[in-house]
Amino acid sequence: MNANVYQHFRNDERPFIDSAQGWIEQVQMQYAPYLTDFLDPRQAYILESLIRQSTDLSFRFFGGYEAAERRRCLIYPDYYEPTTDEFDMTLFTIQYPKKFTVLSHGKVLGTLMGTGVKREYFGDILSDGEIWQVFVAAEVSHFIQLQVDKIGNVSVRLEETKYTELIVPKDGWTEERETVSSLRLDTVISAVYNISRQRSKQLIESGKVKVNWTEALRPDFVLDLLDIVSVRGFGRIQIQGLEGTTKKEKVRLLLGVLRK
Repeated sequence: MNANVYQHFRNDERPFIDSAQGWIEQVQMQYAPYLTDFLDPRQAYILESLIRQSTDLSFRFFGGYEAAERRRCLIYPDYYEPTTDEFDMTLFTIQYPKKFTVLSHGKVLGTLMGTGVKREYFGDILSDGEIWQVFVAAEVSHFIQLQVDKIGNVSVRLEETKYTELIVPKDGWTEERETVSSLRLDTVISAVYNISRQRSKQLIESGKVKVNWTEALRPDFVLDLLDIVSVRGFGRIQIQGLEGTTKKEKVRLLLGVLRK
């Protein structure tokens, strides 16, 4: 790995960079396509950057539908022509007694993770307010279907579903702009949700904040392009654009914001 590559990204992203470089080198050596697990937007950005910087390989991201947040990437030689089927994912609809219970993203994800399968094998979890669907990597889909028969105390069944029956998710994301003194995690949360820095620090240090689905306990963690911040009880934030600085060195941000 060229050490100069690391300087463009955070230290904690080095293991992913090393993995991505390994995938790229495998395609270059074997002249055969490589399919990644589901990547979050930040990982997809890093992978695309690495491919574009150092190779003439081609790539395509797909997460089951056009606006997918979590996507698999197929890396391939430029002569290769991939098909959608090669992304190897299964769409499940969760059948449950709608009259007696209410599901949530957290409950569904918690149950999936409770099977012992790592997060990278699960794509987006979708809901229109009543129907719930989830994309799962095909290589573990049969195992997941057998393992998941309850969410909480409620009996459920995962039913394999055609892509033509994909629901239209209820999307509460809004595009917003903020000017912040820095890209510190506590600063951005404070600005977006209009709470004090002290309150945002408390949320972070008490384990109620995740960055890219990983618990973040440091208020001074520095965010970057396409990071997704989840704040329990408040919603989610995505850094969609870094739009320069003001004369007073404040940072202009383009954000996607989901408010609960």
